[in-house]
Amino acid sequence: LPAGVKAPAVPHDMLAAFDSAISDGVDIVSVSVGINQPPHPGCLEARNNISIGAFHAVARGITVVSSAGNSGPSPQKVGNTAPWIITLAASTVDRSFLTVVTLGNNRTLIVS
Repeated sequence: LPAGVKAPAVPHDMLAAFDSAISDGVDIVSVSVGINQPPHPGCLEARNNISIGAFHAVARGITVVSSAGNSGPSPQKVGNTAPWIITLAASTVDRSFLTVVTLGNNRTLIVS
């Protein structure tokens, strides 16, 4: 492939990556890959390799987090919606929300 062009992840590559993470004994899998398919009622559909791999990881006690996708803004553009995946999205706002965080060593931070 030309420089800067990424090969698409094929299903067996994604499933192999989940298998490798499971066998390595990881605690968390972060999948920053969206899926480009319309929403469907069955989360565990044969064509959704992220959902299938994540299911096997979660069944072994591994937390799986994934991006919601970057196909918006339009209705029904959130991907990785299987209930066993923690799906995250990002956005921007023109304001800041401050909160106080206290660490285990009793150090207190104010973050936004």
